[in-house]
Amino acid sequence: MKSSSKNSTDAGSESLRTVVIAFVANLGVAIAKTVAAFLTGSASMVAEASHSWADTGNEIFLLVANKRGARGPDERRPLGYGRETYFWSTLAAVGLFVAGAAVSVWHGVTSLLAGESAGEDYTVAYVVLALAFVLEGISFLQSVRQIRGEAEQYERDFLDYALETSDPTLRAVFAEDSAALIGILIAGAGIGLHQLTGSSAWDAIGSILVGVLLAVVAFVLIDRNRRFLTGEPGSRALWNAVVQRIEQLPEVASVRFVRIEFVGPKQILLVASVDLVGDSVESSIARTLRRLESELETNKAVVDAVLTVADPDEEDIGNITAAG
Repeated sequence: MKSSSKNSTDAGSESLRTVVIAFVANLGVAIAKTVAAFLTGSASMVAEASHSWADTGNEIFLLVANKRGARGPDERRPLGYGRETYFWSTLAAVGLFVAGAAVSVWHGVTSLLAGESAGEDYTVAYVVLALAFVLEGISFLQSVRQIRGEAEQYERDFLDYALETSDPTLRAVFAEDSAALIGILIAGAGIGLHQLTGSSAWDAIGSILVGVLLAVVAFVLIDRNRRFLTGEPGSRALWNAVVQRIEQLPEVASVRFVRIEFVGPKQILLVASVDLVGDSVESSIARTLRRLESELETNKAVVDAVLTVADPDEEDIGNITAAG
């Protein structure tokens, strides 16, 4: 059994809005950069265009991740489909590495070895980079706004929450937009140095640096998704909050064991072994646990909670599915 709360639903809608904004921004930026790369022949601009097209494709994966991961539990998946979000987000991160990082580094290296000279229309490059910075900034600010709001809600540090959040789509948009803004500055510097020195090597170096930046971001995202796909345990702070909240319930005498594991964005499977007060008969245990469920749902650290009796004949063990 699984329940959903208004908070988790709102968070899912906010993540979808963040991804949609990122998709629209990246699509516009990718088109503009491609035109500029064609007109200028700049290696850095080619790298930036590859980066933006990779990001645009990645947003499609993230949209799929949001849709498929939001499906509720059924007979085949009693814990829901939350882990699919991490799978599709991993594909997005791999796409960022292959279509973004690899292409950028390859083009930069070949341009550097060949000594190619980029075009002289620097104005077009600067205008497109400025436009890209504005559009990417809009998407970046949306992800920052969502992260800041959720970090404050869970009393977490901003950057810590951005890296550790169980929502891979939010983390991906924030990381990709951060890399995009830095990449634009690198590309601008490469083009500027080419203009000042007359050497196209600076432009090629800019392309390589953009590729390295994207590779680092891609590896971080892949590693984070790997951890959640293979069973990321809840943080110590979340564990303490859950145990403390359960121990405060008047029906609970003690908590003997707690195991927390993420099964989706802001969703955890929490297996708890608890001793109930008194010697209730088996028929009343289920009603007691349902009442505990309602009380747990009011706690901000455990937004969704469901307790079900695993084997009341042996011991009072609850399986809790919660958002956190």
